[in-house]
Amino acid sequence: MSPASGAAAPLSDAKRALLERLLRGQGAGADAPRGIPRRAGGGAAPLSPAQGRLWLAQRMDADSGVDTLFWALRIAGPLDDHALERALGEVVRRHDILRATFHLEGDAPVQRVAPAGAYALPRADLSGLPPAEREAELQLRVRREAAHTPDLERDPLFRAQLLRMAEGEHVLFLSMHHLISDGWSLGVLFREMDALYRAFERGEPSPLEELPIQYADFAAWQHERLAGAGMAEQVEYWSRQLAGAPSLLELPTDFSRPAVQGLRVGTHRFRLPAALADGVGALARAENATPYMVLLAAFKLLLSRYALQDDVVVGTSVSGRSRREVEGLIGFFVNTVALRTDLGGDPSFRGLLRRVRQTVLDGQTHQDLPFERVVEAVRPERTLSHNPLFQAYFVLQNTPSEGPRLGGLELSMVHGGTGAGRFDLTLSATERGDGVHCNLVYRTDLFTPASVERMAEHYTGLLQAALAAADEPLSRLSPLSDEERERVLEWGTVRARMGAGRCLHHRFEEQAARTPAAVAVTCEGESLSYAGLDARAERIARHLRGLGVGPEVRVALFLERSVEMVAAVLGVLKAGGCYVPLDPV
Repeated sequence: MSPASGAAAPLSDAKRALLERLLRGQGAGADAPRGIPRRAGGGAAPLSPAQGRLWLAQRMDADSGVDTLFWALRIAGPLDDHALERALGEVVRRHDILRATFHLEGDAPVQRVAPAGAYALPRADLSGLPPAEREAELQLRVRREAAHTPDLERDPLFRAQLLRMAEGEHVLFLSMHHLISDGWSLGVLFREMDALYRAFERGEPSPLEELPIQYADFAAWQHERLAGAGMAEQVEYWSRQLAGAPSLLELPTDFSRPAVQGLRVGTHRFRLPAALADGVGALARAENATPYMVLLAAFKLLLSRYALQDDVVVGTSVSGRSRREVEGLIGFFVNTVALRTDLGGDPSFRGLLRRVRQTVLDGQTHQDLPFERVVEAVRPERTLSHNPLFQAYFVLQNTPSEGPRLGGLELSMVHGGTGAGRFDLTLSATERGDGVHCNLVYRTDLFTPASVERMAEHYTGLLQAALAAADEPLSRLSPLSDEERERVLEWGTVRARMGAGRCLHHRFEEQAARTPAAVAVTCEGESLSYAGLDARAERIARHLRGLGVGPEVRVALFLERSVEMVAAVLGVLKAGGCYVPLDPV
């Protein structure tokens, strides 16, 4: 970016090193790659590798809604809805990908572009409803549209709708499937909408130049490039870098991992204060790194602590727009990079940061190989229960964002983003003036909100400890707050008074005699009274005694958490044996 004065902003050493690596990777002068050509002929076009992965995931779970991006913008002021309609229509005409549908021809998916035609912006008028009902109806429509999953072969993957709320107040719905867009595309869409709206509002023609290429041209070019020998070095790098990487990040989950991963997620939002963000920047400058690298190093340290693994792989995004021709295109260009770091040897946080910095620089240098080809080269163990190569994701948004504009109107966000995800954990951070705003997105079939909130607190605690003692070994950095530390110490000093010779099952039998009708245990809707649980445990104990169970005899328990598990534990104790729990996962 350039400062307001117009002078070129000085590059940090870390950014300069990255730029030099990228230039060496692309070549220069006569060795530089030629421009992306227009695709010969018309008709169906191949999917880019990134599109292919997303298309396959959508086919496997067509009703997930995970890949639909939806925004609702409140517009205050005298809106010219006809100028807006023309502006949206011109954007759809300019970008072929917004008119694309996806089909299976033979054994390969293709994208077909419908001819550009007259565009009609769907409208609805809610202004006749009372204010409370109007807002309730708006929220209902927002939820419905956010959950909408289009048919990839028949439905438009770009959708818009204008709601009239009152005089001088509208809400614009915009929806784009990930197959045709990414985060960068949203900026392109808003910039073009604004420029076109301003021109059409004044009765002027479009001020935008025609696009040099279309997304289908890029997809065809990418296939040709990947078929050549130029990617061999990148394939070799990733094969070497990810060889022997752990197939699963063994985080302690609240629920057993299902055989097929779910897509429903929750989000915990928290903020790193400005003072902490300033410390991140200071350490980054001192180590010739970037704030992204510092925050990623702390995230990897957190995951290593939770999973008890020194070998940690985290996914991240790169824009995939290293060519000038594609900077102004709407489309799905984002690539995924797997960043692997060894935390072994108990280095200092400063030492860990240096390892992470090297990994990030190397990964950026080799970012052109699509993630799908990386997976093909590495051939990790494949399963439907989790993603290959990594299950945690990290992204930092640090580019200034002015937000959407539309002429002189006032715009505000009612809803933005998507409601699902494909990773166990995703830490998304955004740099702002008051600190770093973070979203920790998690799969709800694995974690509870309380666990993720505690995880966010531990991330903040580890980062604070690391910045305060960057040269201390990682083993000395504690994520615990003072309150948690006191609680742990208190737990370590509590002494239960059971009474000499009185075992747990004896005390339970006494309680069952005192309150036989009281509820003793509840699990997933099933409850059992003290008398019922005691009777069930006694039946198990009689059966075990008949099998020879007595003192010093071990009994293996292979059960999920349930009422039956509690009865089995008590039954083993009543029989005089000792139970050995086995993990059913």
